Amino acid sequence: MLKRLKRRAPAYGMLTLFVAVTVALGGCMVGPKYHTPTQQTPAAYKEVTPDNMKEVDNWKVAQPSDTEMRGKWWELFNDPELNKLEEQVDASNQTIAASYANFMAARALVREARAQLFPTLTTSPSITKQHSSANSGGGSGSGGSGTSSSSSFTNYSLPFDASWVPDLWGRVRNNIRSNVYNAQASAADLENVRLTVHSEVASDYFQLRGQDALKELLDSTVTAYQESLRLTRVLYETGIDSDEAVAQAQTQLETTEAQDTNIGIARSQFEHAIATLVGQPASTFSIPVEPLKTPPPPIPLGLPSQLLERRPDIASSERLVAQANAQIGIAKAAYYPTVTLSAAAGLQSSSFADWFTWPSRFWSIGAAAAETIFDAGLRRATVQQFEATYDQTVATYRQTVLTAFQQVEDSLSSLRILSQEIHQQDSAVNSAQRNLNIATDRYKLGIDPYLNVITAQTTLLTNKQTAVNLHIQQMSSSVQLVEALGGGWDRSQLPSPAQLVAGTPANSAPTGVKSSPQR
Repeated sequence: MLKRLKRRAPAYGMLTLFVAVTVALGGCMVGPKYHTPTQQTPAAYKEVTPDNMKEVDNWKVAQPSDTEMRGKWWELFNDPELNKLEEQVDASNQTIAASYANFMAARALVREARAQLFPTLTTSPSITKQHSSANSGGGSGSGGSGTSSSSSFTNYSLPFDASWVPDLWGRVRNNIRSNVYNAQASAADLENVRLTVHSEVASDYFQLRGQDALKELLDSTVTAYQESLRLTRVLYETGIDSDEAVAQAQTQLETTEAQDTNIGIARSQFEHAIATLVGQPASTFSIPVEPLKTPPPPIPLGLPSQLLERRPDIASSERLVAQANAQIGIAKAAYYPTVTLSAAAGLQSSSFADWFTWPSRFWSIGAAAAETIFDAGLRRATVQQFEATYDQTVATYRQTVLTAFQQVEDSLSSLRILSQEIHQQDSAVNSAQRNLNIATDRYKLGIDPYLNVITAQTTLLTNKQTAVNLHIQQMSSSVQLVEALGGGWDRSQLPSPAQLVAGTPANSAPTGVKSSPQR
């Protein structure tokens, strides 16, 4: 027995040494180290200057505590009906639900990749009853010349097989990182979808309220035109005016009534769109009529450098850059050999009574290495492919940042110019009203024809409609500015690698988990 152990000692020693070297090499990792791409950011927004602040309603220089929006950004508008609609979005919107499912799939891929770090253990117990043919020539002779006897036996087997491919060069770890970055990008995409849907609800809501305001304007105009028609009829019946004035007044009234009725089409469509966004059937959904009265709120802008942390689309694009960087490491790991450690052990016997006894044991252990000697440049081309993909994601990231600044500046300039235009339009409405009053008085005195009154009425209605539309546009631009600033989200809400592996984000469906991202 002692001699057998001595003979096996060299083999055990070599295997132990091989495993120790393998474990030591497991700390090696090939591939480029990741750094966030640099991107120039302006020191201040072009549209945010002290002079511009004076031109825009409700704008003010932000205090340190006013530089961020938190959570439910739509509450800035102080509209209870809007708040109620927005609260339904996260729970019922199917676009958000689909995006959340995509995130869950990406999170599962992280755990799938991590499983490759560990050995695989399998078992395949079996009981085999076998009977050999007496005419196969394999049996022992017992019945005379040319005859063979059959035999039967049972094989009881309980094997365990283990195999492990140690991550010597970081292929698996880079694959895990790649999937972590992809899952973080998916989480950012989820937040971007959520921001977009909430913004669409707010924008459609103010458009609907704008239609209510236009309806209110046209209703009052129809009432005024009915009074004008009554006046022209009275003057015609008394012989002061002609039948032509009556026809003109009636035509104008009926045209305006048609416009008033047409408002219902746009309102219904906005109402149906909101129903879909909040996850309700349009057939059972309604919003009470209420003209747009909400003023644009002061929106905390923050610093331009904060935009990189607040926009989920920028965060998603940056995480995809990190993923592409990890893919380069995976491709470079193919240059190095793959080592596989395997072992098998179990119990095997032809007798059930002896199946679980010590003599029935068997085992084997070994290691194998594989290396590609010639591949006609395949690995080099693969690395070049992923390097080009990395460059492409960097360009996409930088373009996303530039687009974000453009969208913020667009919304800021729109709000600044609209604020000036609204004040100018209010003056135009007042002038048109004064012109109508003069034209009506001159008509009643018989100085001017009724056509002058119609012209003045049309001018007033057009200017009032323009004023309402400018207010709608102002509210829409406010929503667009909030969306361009990233809403109430920030990068710290991305799930960390530890959370993705542990699966904790699933408990907060479909909102994100607050943590600092790991690079």
